[in-house]
Amino acid sequence: MKICLYPSGWHGRLRQGVGAYRPWLLDQGSLTRRIVARCSAFNVRPLGTLSGLWQNADTLARPQRALLREVYLYCGATPVVYAHSVLPFTSLHGTWRSLRNLGERPLGDVLFSNPRVRRTPLQFRKLHRQHWLYQRACRDLMQPPAFLWARRSVFILKHRPIQVTEVFLPGILGL
Repeated sequence: MKICLYPSGWHGRLRQGVGAYRPWLLDQGSLTRRIVARCSAFNVRPLGTLSGLWQNADTLARPQRALLREVYLYCGATPVVYAHSVLPFTSLHGTWRSLRNLGERPLGDVLFSNPRVRRTPLQFRKLHRQHWLYQRACRDLMQPPAFLWARRSVFILKHRPIQVTEVFLPGILGL
């Protein structure tokens, strides 16, 4: 498994200008739990799950068949996070077999409930309008901001990686 830590505009430390997003970006615990603690009407809205080849030069040495999951995390009617997860089929065995059919269940519930799961260091990026993650995250926003902040990391259980990217939407600042 190849994991390059900071290529392609991702950084191991937050840059200046993060403002009120800083505590959300730096939190090492479950993002789902943190949102639920501040929001009485939390829900996950799946945008879709695709199966196909995934090539991410940052984390994969060669294309792999993977399940790609996209969801919005909502507080009431407000989307607060867009999450994009890459689940290689080679990782979806044993304990993680159930990840194939999460539906509206948060991925974080599974990742943070198993003490054997380890997480690589967080990586951060400021996303501009041209970035594909920005475009995916903003597709349902009425007034997209000039940029968004994102973080990503890889969760590993028995040498089986899952990459999770979380894009923080402006609604998160209301929590």
